[in-house]
Amino acid sequence: MEPSVAAPQQSTTDLAQLSFETFRNEVLSDYRMACVSREASLMGRREVLTGKAKFGIFGDGKEVPQVALAKFFKPGDWRSGYYRDQTWMFALGISTPQQFFAQLYADPDANNDPMSAGRQMNAHFVTRNTTDDGQWQSVAQQFNTAADMAPTASQVPRSLGLALASKAFRHSPHLKHRTDLSDAGNEICFCSIGDASTSEGHFWETVNAAAVLKVPLAIFVWDDGYGISVPKAHQTVKGSISEALLGFRIEETTNGIKIYKVKAWDYAGMCEVFEQALQEMRETHVPALFHVEEVTQPQGHSTSGSHERYKTPERLAWEREWDCNKKMREWLLDNGLATEDELEILETETKLRIRDDRAHAWEAYQAPIKAQVKTAAAEIGALLDAGLSGGPEIEAGLAELLQNREPLRRDVMKALATAIDFGGNHPLVAPIARYHHHLSLENKAHFNSALHNEGAKSGLAQPAVMAVYDEHAPTLNGYEVLNRYFDALFEANPLVMAFGEDLGQIGDVNQGFAGLQQKHGANRIFDTGIRELSIIGQGIGLALRGLRPIAEIQYLDYLLYGLQPLSDDVATLHYRTAGKQSCPLIVRTRGHRLEGIWHSGSPMGMIINSLRGMHVCVPRSMVQAIGMYNTLLKSNDPGIVVECLNGYRLKEMLPANLIELAVPLGVPEVLKEGDDITLVSYGSTLRIVMEACQRLTALGIDAEVIDVQTLLPFDVHHAIVDSLKKTNRIVFIDEDVPGGAAAYMYQQVLEAQGGYKWVDAAPRTLTAAAHRPPYGSDGDYFSKPNVEDVVAVVKAMMAE
Repeated sequence: MEPSVAAPQQSTTDLAQLSFETFRNEVLSDYRMACVSREASLMGRREVLTGKAKFGIFGDGKEVPQVALAKFFKPGDWRSGYYRDQTWMFALGISTPQQFFAQLYADPDANNDPMSAGRQMNAHFVTRNTTDDGQWQSVAQQFNTAADMAPTASQVPRSLGLALASKAFRHSPHLKHRTDLSDAGNEICFCSIGDASTSEGHFWETVNAAAVLKVPLAIFVWDDGYGISVPKAHQTVKGSISEALLGFRIEETTNGIKIYKVKAWDYAGMCEVFEQALQEMRETHVPALFHVEEVTQPQGHSTSGSHERYKTPERLAWEREWDCNKKMREWLLDNGLATEDELEILETETKLRIRDDRAHAWEAYQAPIKAQVKTAAAEIGALLDAGLSGGPEIEAGLAELLQNREPLRRDVMKALATAIDFGGNHPLVAPIARYHHHLSLENKAHFNSALHNEGAKSGLAQPAVMAVYDEHAPTLNGYEVLNRYFDALFEANPLVMAFGEDLGQIGDVNQGFAGLQQKHGANRIFDTGIRELSIIGQGIGLALRGLRPIAEIQYLDYLLYGLQPLSDDVATLHYRTAGKQSCPLIVRTRGHRLEGIWHSGSPMGMIINSLRGMHVCVPRSMVQAIGMYNTLLKSNDPGIVVECLNGYRLKEMLPANLIELAVPLGVPEVLKEGDDITLVSYGSTLRIVMEACQRLTALGIDAEVIDVQTLLPFDVHHAIVDSLKKTNRIVFIDEDVPGGAAAYMYQQVLEAQGGYKWVDAAPRTLTAAAHRPPYGSDGDYFSKPNVEDVVAVVKAMMAE
């Protein structure tokens, strides 16, 4: 056996030199990234001003804070930011400058703009949370970012949920095995926001909730002193968000948040604060605010104007002097970390790289359009060569297309449509029409696809499973049926969580969750404050991280408080990410018939028009609601379930297959067959309609009653038209205001589905009054459709 040989020992001097070189290279890499991002901003603005791009907002002035921040962002962490974070995303490798320019040009090819396929403005970033087939990604092993939005502070509510998920994974025993979704709750949600946007209520509600919940939410406020043109003296009390929040600061005997103040130009200082503070947050889950002061705006707010209009010469001079990139450069030289020659070479290389990235992005964007122009010109040219009466119009359209140096897809479609319109019956119009159709399908895929999940995880793909009843099935109150269901659901699915006002300890005001917190734990079923906006935010963040939250809004009337994140974030998410991110949030609420201006709402028109991208379920019974919950839980699509407020004490039989039964989305149910007239409704109003049918039958009128079951999607197989073909008369009845959901159903059936061809009498809508119902039973009767109203409308139609 050969004798062992000891490894050579490095001297202390060698180790120190190695450590210094490692440090130096890391710092120079950070400076290089800051230069890359700055050059992308400068060139991006030029692309807008020359007309190649439509509009731009850039992250110049925030480069150094973001390269410092990126050093402490770990796999599993989540970013929930806004459109100034390009440096951060470049530093993590989530995006590249070439992809940044592709998004600036609105390139609809997802290979070029993987963030949004041209659907969002520049600097809106995203990472996948599901695979192509809808399975959940191993998000604990990757850098994550929630899809950006432009509405100010809209990223903040969901940040609460992203951080709350870490608490759930840390403290819930039933989630310990999900190492694909979390590393024992060690993840932080990093939320970035501009200083002026902290004036929004979203920010204050979320900070309060984060402090109460004690979750690892790190909020980074980029403070450049202005909100577009308005200085922060007009935005924030004391002119400082960190000073304004001192009452939130955690103390030994209180909960609260940590508050840190750093300077945007102080690279070393920020690294020191971020490293220590973020590590402490991973351990303690105490939220923190990082107030990054003295941020500059080298190019102003956006490409829509110049900051020279509202900043004084002194302020502009200060910004030039204290620019973070300039200060980091000086720091590198002062500390002997680089020479002037080294930095000049680095900066020149950066400019050349960004110029090449921009050119490659533009070429990739223009190539398919130029190919379309070439094909269209050849087809139209052949038609013109044949000579025809519409030649001048076609020739003008083709000339306009060919003279356009930077054509868009719409320009190609316009030229083709002109040739088709004026080409008449000429045989050479046919290939033009075929090419136009081909491009129409291609453009539909580019611009009109992915509103919902497709494939096995689509809500529309879930089959019906009928309720099964045992021979001796008990008859219970509706709320008791729901309670049995939620008990079984939480037993079967460890990913499900439920929360809302009064939901935990007392089991919700209508007792659907009575006793379930004690059985399944306060980590899964819990109360919240009266804060509907951040309740929805909690649900969004939890859903993005792979959990299955049920966020309860106690009454439908108060959904308005949480409507903004549902509309701008949840409903648009799958579309604006071209299918890369799903948010399977379920919103549980209750409404419809009762008394009182703020407790009897049915604002369904508002909901269906603001939540395209969500499924809107309007069950008439609690068993039906259960089937809808199960359908939504099998899919990755978000949905809202509106339970009937006056149905909780109505008697229903208890199904034996509570977890399996499923109501298909977009499939109406015929509750009563008839030959004379079709009555279409949903929810509580169906009980009014069914009662009216008894009187109509006595009057010799045989009505068919249809429950639409879901408003979004609506009657995907056109079953209502099939009924109309038989009866030739139709009334749409609901308790929304005039022009609300009844008008929507009217348009869907008569226009979109062609039902107008089958009517023998003018179709009607029967709705609530334009005002909200006053308090008391008479208020309900005289404000919303009643039995006598239904009978009167039907009698009038039958007499026509």
